[in-house]
Amino acid sequence: MISRRAVIGTGLCLALAAPIAAQAKDIKLPGTLVWTAYDVGSSGYAQAVGVGSVLKNKIGTNLRVLPGKNDVSRLAPLRENTAQFTATGSDSIYAQEAVFTFGEKEWGPQPIRLVLLNYSDGAAVALATAADAGIKTLQDVKGKRVAWIRGAPALNQAVTCMLAFAGLTWNDVKKVEFGGHGPAVEGIINNEVDAFNNATFSALNQKIAASPRGIFYPTVPHNDEAGWKRLKDVVPWYEKAIATEGIGIKKEGQEMANVAYPVLATMDRTAEDTVYNMIKAMHLYYDEYKASAPGGNGWDMKRQKFSQFVPYHPGAVKYYKEIGAWPAGQDAVQQRTLARQKALIDAWAAYVKSAPSDKEAFKQGWVKARAEALKAKSQSVVFDTW
Repeated sequence: MISRRAVIGTGLCLALAAPIAAQAKDIKLPGTLVWTAYDVGSSGYAQAVGVGSVLKNKIGTNLRVLPGKNDVSRLAPLRENTAQFTATGSDSIYAQEAVFTFGEKEWGPQPIRLVLLNYSDGAAVALATAADAGIKTLQDVKGKRVAWIRGAPALNQAVTCMLAFAGLTWNDVKKVEFGGHGPAVEGIINNEVDAFNNATFSALNQKIAASPRGIFYPTVPHNDEAGWKRLKDVVPWYEKAIATEGIGIKKEGQEMANVAYPVLATMDRTAEDTVYNMIKAMHLYYDEYKASAPGGNGWDMKRQKFSQFVPYHPGAVKYYKEIGAWPAGQDAVQQRTLARQKALIDAWAAYVKSAPSDKEAFKQGWVKARAEALKAKSQSVVFDTW
């Protein structure tokens, strides 16, 4: 679902060559901005704090970072207009698509807009395991205790795809539920669970590595094409990657999977000028914050791979075009993704008028109505059940 790397045109080269100080004078951001991210200690939170420090020092903007224990608590402040941005992940897709937790009657399809994606060097999405659990390969997860985070489909689907790679499902493991990402880390340390999803460079992994249990990441072998097909059937936007960063990662690197994380996203109603100036600041001050937290180098403009599945905010599009980074053909993708969101939002509005009150019946009815609405607009269904 992610396109090849954007071709950076001559306009971008000129923008990079221009003195940053001269351009930075034109950055106009509110006195206070609010981002959401995962819990304190997560890589997304640490990167947001690093960006905030630069914004404060360079242009006087205070960036408040609200920690969230799961996907719902990261996205709820955006929906309620108490935060302008989120350092999110695959939940930006699940919220747009109104699937999993976001397919419940309290949510429905959200008008998410992308701003900037993080593709850092050497990082990976991993099934992080306790070293003493004896999990040497993904197949070894069978029968082990695996964390399920309530209200966090992005985290749970990341685990689901790793299980699928090994030819397993949640029925093959012992599901242990937690109320948030942070509690799952403590669950590993306290020997309540054996595996959970986490980025390899997350600072939270240091706590596990320092505990008596230790930490280990099973590889995701790149030559296992059948395994990769099963993985991509769950999360089509995941890619092969060599992980070199993270406590416990092999020195020579190891074959893993990766995806953009964090994803800087906002809502359609966010002011165009705010988004335009946010991405401009992220671009022009990149050198100032790239080393402030693990994975910070992934915000580099040269690393962008443009989404084929979620539309970008007009403020971001304006800036990408201004510096010559908007890829050829991306306008057509933008129109297709906007049409997809509208089809989903319209289908939801029609469905909830007479939807059943029973939770399971509501879900099954929405699964059917959603698929029909997308097919009617010649859009792929992707999520035909959950």
